[in-house]
Amino acid sequence: MEIACDEAVSGMEANDGGPFGAVIVRNGEVIARAHNEVLSSNDPTAHAEILAIRRASAVLGNFDLSECILYTTCYPCPMCMGAVLWARIPAVYYGATREDAAAGGFDDAHFYTMIQNPQSALNLRPLDTENAKSVFAKWLSKENRRYY
Repeated sequence: MEIACDEAVSGMEANDGGPFGAVIVRNGEVIARAHNEVLSSNDPTAHAEILAIRRASAVLGNFDLSECILYTTCYPCPMCMGAVLWARIPAVYYGATREDAAAGGFDDAHFYTMIQNPQSALNLRPLDTENAKSVFAKWLSKENRRYY
């Protein structure tokens, strides 16, 4: 956790983004580390956890991080939690809570509300569903496909 906090401070001092840092460890070895880079990259997905997952996947040459642990300075937001689940990371240790983040100006409560009822925040409409479904049929017919 100390490395994650150091990452967060480093990112803040560089004006890269908010007070968030993350580290991915496998078998006691640091595989990747990152801090929030939303401001420096103008990328709203450049959260510390997302960047650490991307870097760990690149280092390991695999999207499956099921042998890794994530340490993060704050409870993961819904986007980062989704990435953790897709990466199959089995354990997350976090420092600050969602409430701590909200008190620091990073309140994501509206995202949790939206997850329960996406129509409350987004205009979601199906379009060309038959064509889109055909892509899945092509996927299923592909040899040596890998699921994630």
